[in-house]
Amino acid sequence: MKPPLESVRLVRLADAAPVPWRNGGGLTRELLAWPAPHDWALRVSVADIDSDGPFSAYPGIERWFVVLEGEGVRLGHDGEAPLELGPRSEPHRFDGALGPACTLRNGPTRDLNLMVRRGRATGAFDAVLPGEPRCCAAGLHALYTTVPGTLQRDDGAQWPVPAHALAWWQAPPDGVWRFMPQQPPAGALRAWWMGAMPQQDTRTP
Repeated sequence: MKPPLESVRLVRLADAAPVPWRNGGGLTRELLAWPAPHDWALRVSVADIDSDGPFSAYPGIERWFVVLEGEGVRLGHDGEAPLELGPRSEPHRFDGALGPACTLRNGPTRDLNLMVRRGRATGAFDAVLPGEPRCCAAGLHALYTTVPGTLQRDDGAQWPVPAHALAWWQAPPDGVWRFMPQQPPAGALRAWWMGAMPQQDTRTP
């Protein structure tokens, strides 16, 4: 039995309060911390980077990063050539413990971040193609979009999603989902699927 439509929840970016970074280099708006804010396995946030400086280090965390607005950043991982990331770049996955050095390419940027705690869940972060089916394994799933559209489930249920918002839901190990933008995008669709499939919790009680 598929979950009811009401299980799809919506978080607008404009409703999320900005919080300063731990290292003071920008502001973060937390959209989702699941299953609980104080003990999350998955966290989705949007960050405003205003100045050059290192990312905060998050040991034990797998991270994904994509540029939403601005010309992007240059990330320096130890022992590797700097990585140029702009608004057309694919999501960048990296070890949260590294805390890479970040240099703005040409002014402030706004970025979408996914964090997944190792040992608690396996994460996923993929670009959305209009109407492309998304098969959801059991776990937590989310969609972030920069344009308005409709989230659709294979049983005909629909959920309107405004621009710059996160829709999220918990799914059984079946069901197919699609996102249809309100208007055909002029270029690549600026929307992403995210998810966390729970693993056995190995922490000591």
